[in-house]
Formats: sequence, C-alpha cells, structure tokens
Amino acid sequence: MELPIVRGWLVAGLMLAAQAVVAVPPGGEFVVKQAEGAPTVSVGGTVIPYKEVTLAAQLPGRVKYLAGIEGDAFKKGDLLVSLDDRELLANRQALLAQLQSADAALRNAGMQYNREIFAPRSRTPPGGMGMPNLFDQMFTRPMEDFMGERSRGAELSADLYSSGTQIEQARSALMRLQAELQALDSKLRDARSIAPFDGVIVKKFIEVGDTVQPGQPLLNYADVEFLQVEVDVPARLRPGLREGVMVHAELDVNHRRVPVRVAQIFPMADPQRHTVKIKLDLPQGVSEPGMYAKILVPDFNAPARTNPVIPESAIRYNGSLPGVYVLDEQGKAELRLIRVGEPLPGDLLTVLSGLRPGERILADPPPGVAAGWSTRQRQQPDTGR
Repeated sequence: MELPIVRGWLVAGLMLAAQAVVAVPPGGEFVVKQAEGAPTVSVGGTVIPYKEVTLAAQLPGRVKYLAGIEGDAFKKGDLLVSLDDRELLANRQALLAQLQSADAALRNAGMQYNREIFAPRSRTPPGGMGMPNLFDQMFTRPMEDFMGERSRGAELSADLYSSGTQIEQARSALMRLQAELQALDSKLRDARSIAPFDGVIVKKFIEVGDTVQPGQPLLNYADVEFLQVEVDVPARLRPGLREGVMVHAELDVNHRRVPVRVAQIFPMADPQRHTVKIKLDLPQGVSEPGMYAKILVPDFNAPARTNPVIPESAIRYNGSLPGVYVLDEQGKAELRLIRVGEPLPGDLLTVLSGLRPGERILADPPPGVAAGWSTRQRQQPDTGR
C-alpha cells in the first residue's frame, strides 16, 4: 500500500497543482477573471489512521507485561501485551507426558502385530515341552483339525485383526493428544498480543497486574505514518467523486490547504442520514489523527460559477470590510468594498459582489497606497526632492 499510494497522490497532486496555479504578477495589475468549473461544497471530516486495530483479550488472566504507553512506536512482530501463562505451561508439560505414553503404546501395539505374523499364538503350545503338551501337539490338535472342531487359520486371522485394532486405537489416542497440544499452543499464543504491523500505541486500557476477561480491550494500535480523512458526504455530491480523483482539503492547523486523493467510496449510503462515507489519502506529515479537516467537494448539480476571481493578495481590509483597489483607464486606484466567496486553488478567491470580470485591480497593493494613487507613481523614480 505504502509505495503505490504515495506515488499516486504525489503524481496526481502535481498534475492538479499545475492546472490550478494562476500566474499573478507581484505588485502589478490583475485582470479580474471569471470562475470556471463547478462550485465546491465544504464537508467536514476527521483525520484517521490508515490502519487501526483494537487488541482484545482472548482468555482470562492477569497482565504480566505491557510494552509501553501512548505514542510508543513498535515494529511488526514486537510483543505488546503478555498475560500470565504459568498454568497453561504446566498443562502443556502434562500433555507432553501423555503424548510419550501414547507413542510407547503405539510402538508396543506394532510389535505385537509383528509377533502375530511371525510367531502366532494359535500355534504356540501352552505349558512348554512336557509329555502332556507333546501328546497334545502330536495327537489331539491334529485330530481336532481333521474332525473340523478347530480352525488354525481362523484363529490366526482373529489374532491379527485384534492386534491391528490395538494399533489403530493407539494411533487415534496419539492423534487426539496431538490435537489437544495444538489447542493448548493456540491458547498460549492468545496469551501474547503481537504487533500486526509497524505502528504506535494510540490508547491503552490496562496496566500491569490487571485481571482481564475474554473480549476485554487491551490496546488501540494504529499506523500513523499514513493518514486518511473520513467524511460523510451528502448523497447529492456523490457524483462529483470517484476513486483516484484529486480534490483539496483544508486542515484545521493554520487553515492549510493540501491535495488529497479519494481512496475508498463505501458502496451503500446511510439510510438515516442519506450520506456516503468516503476516505481520502492525506500527504505524509501534514496532520495528526483525530484532527478536523474540510474537504472541498465539487457540486455538479449546482449551476456553473459565474463569480469573478481575484488573487487573495489583492484584498485589503478597511476595518473588518474587505476591499480591493480598482484601476480606471488613467491608472488611478479606487478602493472598492467587496463580498468574498469561497477560496480556490492557487491562492485565489471568488467575489460575490463588488467586481465584474474584465476590470483591472492591483494584484498586491504596495504600502502607502490610497484612493487616487496612480500606477505612474510606481513607475516614476524617487529623486528625493
């Protein structure tokens, strides 16, 4: 996200700035122009981090470790919060012991199965090699097989099947214990909160020694290197915005104006307020999370602007009333009061009343200018007489 977004808004911002800048001669004359394009509407929003997460407790326990306080920065993978896990570690040791017993039982079942293959119990005489046993092997067992009262093959198959069943049971017990070990390891991981990305602690809700329950928030963690402005735009202004479009934002600090890029437009409007949530990417280092910002959204539903446009440097205030010095055909200046409208890119302002397009004004009135002042006075050198 970092490189494409930064490159995107930088390139688009330079293009927008190149289109918006109007050449204004310093201290010279300026011909009043007429505003072009659709009027803009100022919509208030809030500066938010590009990424923000709330780390919550996944199991009950006591907070054993807390990495820092609000404002402390961490790298991806750093430990932020740790809960007391001594009981879980003790259960893990007991489970490992059961795993060893289950593994031994599985190996023993395999040995018994091999024994049935190479030395079947059905063919092994009980009691050793005494005379009764020898007589039984030589006469009694062969007669049983001959008369059909006993089947050595069936007995061997049954013994092999029984040994195979013992192997499967031992393997299933081992797999069950391995699954329990995985679940326990998952709980041990849940006892530790790890930083999911590079960022800072925005807000902490716990201290070392606190007892927490599952679902209780621990920290708010955010990436504040890249910021966005989140605004709720009226639905009628939605056609003036699309993803990737550059607009201007006016920050709450010194009323600074910066280019911003539309990053995300939510697909559904709020059914109560009839507004659409929009997020816009801010340049780096121009604001802080939580600050107020105004977005200038073009209103294509309003009639085209017909107001005159002048540079902001041309305005001089007579008390609290704004005015400009208008030049007549002989180049004499006359102070005229005006009503100022909305600001435009390039340090320009619209004028609601008091001026007409085509009139000449002083772009940046010099010190000491007054009614009747002539541009010829500026051109004549001061001889000191």
